[in-house]
Amino acid sequence: MRSLPMSHAVKEQASGRIVTDAPQHRPVRVFLSYDPAEDPATISFAFPSGKEWTFPRELLESGLRAPTRDGDIGIWPCGRVQAIIEFHTSDGVAVVQFDSQTLIRFLRHTYAVATPAL
Repeated sequence: MRSLPMSHAVKEQASGRIVTDAPQHRPVRVFLSYDPAEDPATISFAFPSGKEWTFPRELLESGLRAPTRDGDIGIWPCGRVQAIIEFHTSDGVAVVQFDSQTLIRFLRHTYAVATPAL
């Protein structure tokens, strides 16, 4: 009997800093997820407010190396160890700074999850 292959989702938490013109940045916990069974080309970032952004995994990967934008999301490196992700809404813009290694580790975990061939 042949068993059906299982897909494994990746779910992680990341600490970011909301960047404003205030002297101190506010910390924010962001929930990162990837589910190859849903869509192997996309990842999601969810915020405690309930707002969730789904965008191409390739956008995150490219944005860690050079500035890039796709629709309402812009990503670019900030120095050698930080990355900025800018989320645009009709209410305004949220700018969140992450440690690049956190995002790189998440990407590695997504690529380690093999999408089974049928």
